[in-house]
Order: sequence, then structure tokens, then C-alpha cells
Amino acid sequence: MKSKFSKVLSILLSVVLVISSFYLLYQVIRLNVLPSKFLFPLTIGVVVLDAIFVLLLVYFSRNVVSKIICIVLTLFICLASCMGGYYISKTQGALSNITNVAKHAKNTVSVIVKESSSIKNKSQLNGVSVGTLRLNEEGSKKALKELSSEGIVLNQTEYDSMTALLEAFYNGEVDSIIINESSRSQILDMEAYSNFDSNTRVVYQTSYKVKNNDSATSVSDITSKPFNVLISGSDSRGGFDENGRSDVIMVATVNPKTHTILLTSVPRDFYVTTACDAGDGCMQGALDKITHTGIHGTNTTKRTVEQLLGIEINYTFKVGFDTVTELVDILGGVDVYVEPGYAVHTSYLNVNEGINHLNGEQALTFARERYSYTEGDRQRTKNQQQVLMGIVKEATKPSVITNYAAIMDTMANTFSTTMSNEEITALIKYQLNNNPTWKMEQYMVDGTGDTLMCAELGDAASVMVPDQSTVKMAKDKINAVLAGKSSEDVQ
Repeated sequence: MKSKFSKVLSILLSVVLVISSFYLLYQVIRLNVLPSKFLFPLTIGVVVLDAIFVLLLVYFSRNVVSKIICIVLTLFICLASCMGGYYISKTQGALSNITNVAKHAKNTVSVIVKESSSIKNKSQLNGVSVGTLRLNEEGSKKALKELSSEGIVLNQTEYDSMTALLEAFYNGEVDSIIINESSRSQILDMEAYSNFDSNTRVVYQTSYKVKNNDSATSVSDITSKPFNVLISGSDSRGGFDENGRSDVIMVATVNPKTHTILLTSVPRDFYVTTACDAGDGCMQGALDKITHTGIHGTNTTKRTVEQLLGIEINYTFKVGFDTVTELVDILGGVDVYVEPGYAVHTSYLNVNEGINHLNGEQALTFARERYSYTEGDRQRTKNQQQVLMGIVKEATKPSVITNYAAIMDTMANTFSTTMSNEEITALIKYQLNNNPTWKMEQYMVDGTGDTLMCAELGDAASVMVPDQSTVKMAKDKINAVLAGKSSEDVQ
């Protein structure tokens, strides 16, 4: 009886072993990142290992001790294969989400009243005066139409600038205002309205979708042809799929043949001529700081950067900075280095000279801070680079395996790229196959501070007027890397 039970158990475990091993192999092949020189030995190794343990389980383990050892080892291999397959499946799912750029982006609009207002909900809005921004006609019409369908009619007054709208609101000319949530950060950046979040509240909110025109201009072979990637960090607070200002703007110029990556940073306040495609809804040819281009989608930021630097951008890589906090926390925090003289001690940010270990909220604050530095936006750009590099460093540590599934889920909601799944896996396969050592180079365009009219605000604001010599230098450095040279050769 015992012998029969032992044989049935051995056969059952053998079946489980084979199924779990082939599940692992299936996920590895499906992910398609292992070069043939690794995939073939792995497949042979798994098959041989399975054959050995099946033979041991069914035929050669006769005494109790050897049978127990064989069963324990088989269960361990089954568990390891299932976990490995599961983690690879999560990686595949994350890659699919990251490369699945939505055809539409969400815009959220809110009807806002003062915190002291007696209006507590939308039903009390009927007959109330409301201020709207002419630049946000589509969003305002959407909110007013929805409210009207419920019998709630507001007395609308339009304003030409955000400053005029806010002044009317706080002076009591209108009881409420309608704003696009992507404009909230702009409002908070105005010193006079830095407490906007705490002294106002939303009584009605709706959203509408706009077409996302962002698409790739793919190279023929991503493992041999040089290409440019726009890295855009969105400050959207209404979800990753919502348009928001481009708080981080970098161009990564990658040359796979020379194994060189040049990161060219553009400060968010850089004063540029806006460029976009017809469906983006931006004010083509208007002067504004480049951060505002993100309000009309990543494609507008891409077209503007292309025009500024005289280059073609092949792919975009969008980072949702609000969701970065979740990723940093899941990774256990990130390390950033604060140079001597750059310590910050305020009510909301506390970093000392040297290495600082920051949690998600601290990392986001560090990446956004500019008022504590005499260099302002220049230093903020450097801080953002540090946070992004810190994330890469933590994400590539072996210890991430303990929380791998959660990290993959968060990454899927933090990053989005127009690079295809096949192109990403081709790059990973290229790295594994050739193991090149990449040379990282950096450059940042510069300018001088001024206060000039910004199209999106309809008012003057603090900007950085480009130093054209640094813009030309950026063009030359990018073109040098694309041509197979080093950007450091350009002086």
C-alpha cells in the first residue's frame, strides 16, 4: 500500500515538475529578451534537470531518506519555476502597459469655490456667478453643459488671463471659477496664490478626452541605429493618463554602436516658441515657457523641443511624477547627493550635505524645489536627474526581487513610451548578448531670468530667456553623438 502511494505521489510530482518547468520556459520565450546563446542552454538545462528528477522520483529513489530528499528538492524546483514564470509574466505585463500609449488623454475640469463659501455641493450652484478662462473654452463648456442638463445654470464671465480670473475670484466679482486641473500647479507657482489648495474646494468635477497625437518615428534597427528619446516628466495630479505640465524635459541621444548616451536637459522655464500638430490644441507660434507645452500633451512638448534643437525625436518616454512617489516608496527610498552649500532646511524639505535617503514624498519635493536655490530652475533640473538616476539604481539591485510584482505594477502606472515592446526587448537582448559598457554624458542649455508674457497664462511670468550659444552647443553635441562621436569633443 505504501509502495503504491509512493509511486502515485512520485508520478504526480513529476507531472507538476514538468508543467511548472514548461510554464517558466514559455514565459521566458514569450518575453523574448534572452539571446539564443542563453536561451538554448537554459532550455536544455531545464529538460535535463526534469528528466533527472523524474527518473529519481519514479525509479531510483528506493529508501525513505532519498525519497524525502528528492521530493523536497522537486517541490523547491517547482516553486522556483512557478515564481520565476510569474515574475517574468509581470514583466511582460508591465512592458505591454508601458508601450501601450493611450489614443486619448484625459483633461479634468473643476468648479471651485472659496473654502469659506456657503456653497457645499453642485445643487447650490444654480444662479451663482462663475468665472472662466477663454483659453479653456472646451473644458468650461463641458462643465457648464453637464450642470445645465441637471437644471443648474451659472452666470458666466470670461477672462483673458489666469491672473485676471483669480483676481476676480478673490475680489468677489465671481463666486466660483472653472479651471482645468492641469492649471492647478501653475496657480500654486504664483506667490500670491500659493495657498490656493487650502483656501478653496471643489464642488463639481468632470473630465473630457482629447486625442493623443504622440507617435514614434522609429529607426530601422534600434540596436545599431542612433536615436533620440524625449523624457518628459508630467506633474499631473489627476492620474497618469491626464495631461499636465512638463516639469522634466530631457533628450536622451543614444548611439548603440558607440555605446554612448547623451542627456540634454532643458529647464522647465525655458522661454520658447510653441510648436504642435493641428489636433494638439496649442497656440502655434506663441511664446511661453516650455513646461506649459505638456498641458496639450507630450506631442506638443516633443514638437517644441524638435523646433528648439533642430533635431528629430524618434520616441517619447513619459514619467508621471506623482506616481513616482509610490515607486520610490516600494523601492525602499532613493539616495541623492547634496553638494556642499546646497543643503535645504524648510518646513517641507530637509536635506543635508552629502548622501540623503529620501522616501517617495521627500523625493518628489526634492525634484520640484527651486525657491531654495539661487540657481532656481537650473538646480531643480539637476535634482530631477538625481531622483531619476536614484530610481534606476534602486530598481536594478538584486533585492528588488522581494517586491518585484508590486514594483512592476507601479512602473506600469508611472511610465509610458512610444517605443514598441519589440524594440525594448531588442535592446535588452542586445545588452545581454554584448554586455556593452555605456558612456553617459550630460549637457544643459542655459539662459537668463526675466519676466515675460506667457501665452498659456495670458500674463507675464518668470521665465528663462535662452542663451542661444548654449542651444547651438546642445545641437552640436547631439549631432556629434548621432554621428558616432563623443559630445565631449564639441567645445
